[in-house]
Amino acid sequence: MSLRYYLYVSDSKVDMLLAQIDPAPRRKRTTEVNVSLKVVGGKRVVEDAGEEERGPRLERLVRFLEEQEELGTVDDPKRFFRGVLRLRWGPFPADASLVWFGGSSVRTVVGLGGSSHHVLGAPPASETGPSRSLTPSLLAGLARDPQIQALVGMISAEEDRPARTGTPAAARAVHRANELMPGPAQRVEFVAKRLLHVPGAPDAGPAVLLGTPLYAALVD
Repeated sequence: MSLRYYLYVSDSKVDMLLAQIDPAPRRKRTTEVNVSLKVVGGKRVVEDAGEEERGPRLERLVRFLEEQEELGTVDDPKRFFRGVLRLRWGPFPADASLVWFGGSSVRTVVGLGGSSHHVLGAPPASETGPSRSLTPSLLAGLARDPQIQALVGMISAEEDRPARTGTPAAARAVHRANELMPGPAQRVEFVAKRLLHVPGAPDAGPAVLLGTPLYAALVD
């Protein structure tokens, strides 16, 4: 496995998906034996999957998605999609609990949102903090921006399209979120879960894809 400079890893998503691949416990047991002149004692220590296992766990999950043909591309997304794009990313200006990655390919505008505590080096999540990896809470975070708030209010009224396809208002919300992100774009590799997809059309512009990352890593 090649080295990756991770920016964001959602261990909770990875654990949830891996548990469905192999329901066996993802913890290992070790036995320690303490010996003294008078007492021989044994204790069992349960170790959680640590950071040193993060890379292999991600590789295993991505390999499974590939084998099941569940992993598409930015321009042809399936339930999950991968890509390498120049993205502007960081805490969303209107809500720091949300981390946002925004950019585009030639054919598709991409927005990826998740919880800021999954950024490597970020403080742990509070017990009451929202999960920004779910569509309703992700849109609620984006809606802290007044323009996006108006668009999010329109999404539920656009009932003529299936939720998995997305709506014009959702597409405009992703455009607006990308416009708000400051700083230089960086080349980022990612695998993400598709949340909304609005196909492109000659009279409506490029496709728009909203997702939440399993991981994002900096590419030199």
